[in-house]
Amino acid sequence: MERAAAAWPDTVAVETSDGALTYAELLRRARGLAASPGDRVAILLPPGLDFAVALHACLLQGAVAMPVDGRLSERERDAQVQEAGIVIDAPLSATDSFASSHIPDPRDGALIVHTSGTTGSPRPVVLSYGNVLANALGCFAALGHDRAERWLCPLPLSHVGGLMVLLRSAIAGTTAVLDAPARDDVTIASLVPTQLGRLLEAGAAPPPSLRVVLLGGAPADPTLLARARDAGWPVAPSYGLTQTCSAVTIADPGDIATSGSPLPGLRVAIEAERSGDGQAARGSGEILVSGPSVAGGGVLRTGDLGRLEHGRLVVVGRKSDTIVTGGENVAPTEVEAVLLEHPLVAEAGVVGRPDPEWGEAVTAFVVLRGELSAPELREFCAARLARFKVPKTIEVVAALPRNAAGKLLRRELG
Repeated sequence: MERAAAAWPDTVAVETSDGALTYAELLRRARGLAASPGDRVAILLPPGLDFAVALHACLLQGAVAMPVDGRLSERERDAQVQEAGIVIDAPLSATDSFASSHIPDPRDGALIVHTSGTTGSPRPVVLSYGNVLANALGCFAALGHDRAERWLCPLPLSHVGGLMVLLRSAIAGTTAVLDAPARDDVTIASLVPTQLGRLLEAGAAPPPSLRVVLLGGAPADPTLLARARDAGWPVAPSYGLTQTCSAVTIADPGDIATSGSPLPGLRVAIEAERSGDGQAARGSGEILVSGPSVAGGGVLRTGDLGRLEHGRLVVVGRKSDTIVTGGENVAPTEVEAVLLEHPLVAEAGVVGRPDPEWGEAVTAFVVLRGELSAPELREFCAARLARFKVPKTIEVVAALPRNAAGKLLRRELG
């Protein structure tokens, strides 16, 4: 950020509907934090200009920034804050007294970001300066990036997907736009499937300036991607994790079959599952990721299932989500995708419910757009799925439980 301020002081660094800061202004305000290299700093500020200032203040001093989601309960928030020695819960004052910035080692911790908590309590992940830079350079190579870039981020800044928009923009000296998805003057947008679905439901058209939508944070069903493509939205599905500084793979806009190819420098491998006789099973297996953006180095066992098709990753679902019914394995995402093919199904979530006969019974929860009976929907599924994959129970609900990134919270379905 300091380099961007020196090279392009008048360039807008961060913009919201309430105002904007140039790189020179951002640098002046970010000098108002008294911290030492390695200090852990909790940021308890809502998304906006003050948050951006606090984040960059930490990085200038070599302190480790830990964004805390303001929507957490007091108990959850306190548990995270205890991990920090300094708390920023008010805007920093501008100052010119700061002499020089800390020059970190690429291995030094830059951020502490908590996982989404879809499979349990959120876990802290330390991301280094090297991790951040590797992800930014990989995304630039995959998506392209120029001096006029305006990257829209309507995502929580306590999650890695939103946080990295700010950091990539600072590395490139371009503009991060922290605003609602309806902005019509941006070139890149980071969205989750729920946000994209709402834009499509509202009949929104992509602005002429928009060249790509980086879609991530949660699995996107092919029906949604096809609707977006047909409506002219240049959607590039991606796959990523907190532990990899967000994106691991990015697909070409319009590719609705895969999550794309690995970013430069990253390696994705599939560890084949073993069948009952110990032989490697064909097809899907656990996704393994290695490379410079992986926290802590080494090989990350993601806990996700997928397969590679001509070098492109197809994500099947979480390993722990697999339903075992009558001795057969069922991927909930496959059943959800079929449910969502029905024009009256707006959302779908599938889990395995304990069952004395089958071990687990495939159970679906759906949000409907109109009148549709469970037997009709089961018949629809039966024409498209093997019999053991058809939901034995379908329940209509008003909404599905999701986290701030739009990811389905399966453990809350029941």
